[in-house]
Amino acid sequence: MSTPPSLRQPCPPGACNCGREHLVDHPQAAQRILLLTRQEEKRLLERLENISDLNDLQRLQQRLYENLGIRVHIAPGFNEVRTMRGIVIELDDQPGLCRKTRQAIPAAIRRGLERNPQVAFRLLDSHDLLGDA
Repeated sequence: MSTPPSLRQPCPPGACNCGREHLVDHPQAAQRILLLTRQEEKRLLERLENISDLNDLQRLQQRLYENLGIRVHIAPGFNEVRTMRGIVIELDDQPGLCRKTRQAIPAAIRRGLERNPQVAFRLLDSHDLLGDA
């Protein structure tokens, strides 16, 4: 007999606009974001901070979508990219995704890019910004 997976604890009333209460009554596919508990979130953020190469980052993006339904878009900004802040990291709107998590994921990716600038260079190169430099 299997136990049901634990769901994320609700945010305090008025502290978040995640829409968690609307997901509780929806089908299982919509509830998968609620499987991201605080402990799992810490593991995810640690994993995002320790990316090793561009393929690793892309694999994590794919896994986030497959497991939790979170779409992460990473691309160079419209202006010059002089620091990691010039790289735009956006998450699609998703009901149930906590406001703090929505801010923590891009911050963890930026820290990972700062730790391993080769990943940022490969990301820029994949968008043809470095060309033949």
